[in-house]
Amino acid sequence: MAKDAQRPLRADARRNRDKILTAAVSVFTEEGLDAHLERIAKAAGVGSATLYRNFPTREALIEAVYRNEVAQLCDAVPDLLATKPPHEALRAWTRLFLDYVTAKLGMADALRAIAATGENPYGHSREMIQAAITALMDACAAAGTIRTDISPSDMGAALAGIALTSAQPEQRKQAERLLDLTLDGLAARS
Repeated sequence: MAKDAQRPLRADARRNRDKILTAAVSVFTEEGLDAHLERIAKAAGVGSATLYRNFPTREALIEAVYRNEVAQLCDAVPDLLATKPPHEALRAWTRLFLDYVTAKLGMADALRAIAATGENPYGHSREMIQAAITALMDACAAAGTIRTDISPSDMGAALAGIALTSAQPEQRKQAERLLDLTLDGLAARS
């Protein structure tokens, strides 16, 4: 990670790094902590040396994947708000949140192992996600489509509850129903 802070990556190196991160999410989601890094390199279409040049350890890869997933989740908010009405943007973002949580489950043991070493893979993720929820809810409130007596932290707690109970891939339909129930309850009252 320090390497990235010192010098920007060339376009081809950035593409390889992005391919590795995308493949790692998929492989970690499927296989969890036991995923082989060589399988990730193969799924990304890069050699093992390229993977290790970007991520010298499994922990470095897992932390980068997690941080990238949080950034993508939060960075989606402006595009969603620019292309959809606020209530539809919020609904679409909650589905992205489920994707993020499902991917994170495959890395949960690895993230805990990293945290146990004293590193903080979570960094500012809670604040970033809360800011994303706030931006979406503020846009909905300004449009008059949601209740104003529910705070973004309440919504965050509801999303966390849904994630804790229904974030396994086989529970996706239930999770979406629970999201719809939550969002319907958030709708402005007439």
